[in-house]
Amino acid sequence: MATPSYWFPREDYLARVDKIRAELVRTEQDAFIAFLPETVTYLTGFFTRGYTSFQFAIIPADGEPVLFCRDVEEYYLDATCVFPKRVMWTDSDDRHAVAARAISEAVGAKARLAVEMQAWPLSVSRYDALRAALPEAQWSDASRFATEMRFIKSRAEIAYQRSAGKAAEAGMAAGIASAKAGATEREMAAEICAAMIRAGSDLPGPGVLSSGERAYHLHGGYSDRVLERGDIVQLETTPNVRHYHARFMRPIKVAEATDAEHAIVEQLIAIQDAAIAAVKPGVAAIVPDAIYREGVLAAGLRETYTNKTFYSVGLMLQPNGGEPLEAEPRASWSFVPGMTFHTYVLAKGFGMSETIAVTDNGCERLTNFPRRLFVS
Repeated sequence: MATPSYWFPREDYLARVDKIRAELVRTEQDAFIAFLPETVTYLTGFFTRGYTSFQFAIIPADGEPVLFCRDVEEYYLDATCVFPKRVMWTDSDDRHAVAARAISEAVGAKARLAVEMQAWPLSVSRYDALRAALPEAQWSDASRFATEMRFIKSRAEIAYQRSAGKAAEAGMAAGIASAKAGATEREMAAEICAAMIRAGSDLPGPGVLSSGERAYHLHGGYSDRVLERGDIVQLETTPNVRHYHARFMRPIKVAEATDAEHAIVEQLIAIQDAAIAAVKPGVAAIVPDAIYREGVLAAGLRETYTNKTFYSVGLMLQPNGGEPLEAEPRASWSFVPGMTFHTYVLAKGFGMSETIAVTDNGCERLTNFPRRLFVS
């Protein structure tokens, strides 16, 4: 047996499950099947680093939730999951047959199932096998419901993100200090990861870390490249606490920067400050999005601006790097208290970003690091 170590009070999980049940009643469904690892953890507490193996949660409209997972995860079920019912498979089992039996025993072979069909663990082969084993069940796509619930964070969730923001700041300080001519990106990454782990991050990944020509292209990872005098280093630190994320970017020049480069970054900061200042409950996402786009284009910093400007962050497990709520010119949603976002602006190889939480009156920056072009 394991000593329970829940991330949140049991009452929080019960309240989340009650929302699922209310939706099942409203839509006349018998059960919700959660395949996305974030949804399983959010609704039941169950977390294991082995979430890439076949696992899911059954949330009946009436009755206790049931966890389905590999038998070697029993310790983590005992330590993190607030619900006792479970069905476990072994490596010698036909896991699809065990899974179908678990669903049938929990809610019946003819159940109306609301399923996270867009979840990456539910591969085509798994879906086909389960459908074949439960030919009388009715399957409908309910991929958005639990995900949309997660867009609004509790104070306790935001507290984890605030702690992650502190770890991000420690990583950025280490990155700036190590961005020296003659050092490699890999050596920078080692310093950043060590600093973030010591500051409380559960995972060390530095996020975007690229120099030279790759600094002009988003999503570059660290390599063996040796930093040279005058390089731009694009750095985003991406730690998490209890796998709740906060992240931010700062531009770095190695050893020297021109007045023109400082001026570019100052323009980006002014544009971003104006966009973040526009974030308030009830404000349409397209309002600060337009401030970013129009500001960058009017300043002549880019010829086009095609990328999103805000995306929701929170409880995220690899491979997911963000929640599916984004600001772009066609966005139809508005800001609500409890939402948390990574918001960024990019131009001419320089990136500036923050993680923010929407409050009752505006927003709070969860990352609080000096905002300027750093010269190492």
